[in-house]
Amino acid sequence: MRFIIRTLAAAVALWVAVQLLDGIEVTAPENSATYWGTLLIVALIFGLINAIVKPIVKALGCALIVLTLGLFLLVINAAMLLLTSWVAGQLSIDFHVASFWPDAFLGAIIISVVSWVLGLFIPDGD
Repeated sequence: MRFIIRTLAAAVALWVAVQLLDGIEVTAPENSATYWGTLLIVALIFGLINAIVKPIVKALGCALIVLTLGLFLLVINAAMLLLTSWVAGQLSIDFHVASFWPDAFLGAIIISVVSWVLGLFIPDGD
């Protein structure tokens, strides 16, 4: 159940980023089942990439993360969003991030903040 709630929260965070930035888009008709289904599938892809690829990239970039006092994590998050866009394109999913700067970078910040705020309302199960 917790996985489903976290995926829905990620889909809402992606939706906020799509609404705020012109460079992040879902090309399915808005407010349709296809649109929200696309957001859910992209949230699943984003979650899988963050679970599998991100720890490897963080381990390889550990020195840069420490050197920049954690600011390099923003670059890593933006790269994970671009990778999600690429994977979605390979799977013919209607999700696209136009460029690294400012779209993926600002999109990653928006998604992180919205996910954090929504995470405050999601029970931990403790």
